[in-house]
Amino acid sequence: MNVFLDEKRFEACGGLSEVTEEMKVLVAAQACLLLAGLDKHGYFPRLRSILIYPNAYQDRRRRTFDLQRESNDVRLGESWDSGSVVLAWKSVVKGAKHEDDGVNVVYHEFAHQLDQIDYSADGAPPLLNAGNYKKWAEVFGREYEKLVEAAEDPGSDPLLDTYGAKNPAEFFAVATEAFFEIPKDLKKEHPDLYEQLAIYYGVDPSRWM
Repeated sequence: MNVFLDEKRFEACGGLSEVTEEMKVLVAAQACLLLAGLDKHGYFPRLRSILIYPNAYQDRRRRTFDLQRESNDVRLGESWDSGSVVLAWKSVVKGAKHEDDGVNVVYHEFAHQLDQIDYSADGAPPLLNAGNYKKWAEVFGREYEKLVEAAEDPGSDPLLDTYGAKNPAEFFAVATEAFFEIPKDLKKEHPDLYEQLAIYYGVDPSRWM
């Protein structure tokens, strides 16, 4: 967290008067949890700035990956491959306060940053072992297709947020949210997906509580 806070620039946007130390620390604490077990992560090497809005904000058509859970033109967060993450502070607080609902805007957008390290936001972040990609593709491809089918079925009730059915990159971000927020449920219902995430992140959140 100290390295993260020293290296990254925070900017107040949308009428927010300032980015306080509380805001910086809460964002850093959640973002750096994704790095706790990762080797050679580089502290989100492409990230330069974190833009904070007080609430959900209007789409400015500059996003690369956005978290859009309110309406077609209102955003809760974005991740730009140019080196920025945009967050709605109200959603940051909500995600931290309710740690077992499977929804966390910071986990989501910083998962995108990990995915974008290799300049290819495709739902497959750089893996330590080249041999891991085959299993990753097999499991994530299968699980993604299941979520796409569930999203198209009005009667389904999937554990994973159907926002992840947009594309493989969003699926990885949504799966990351579930991995850290509802690990026991994810491990029970999607054991192969959980295993791949545990190998990648180098931690087992199901044992934390």
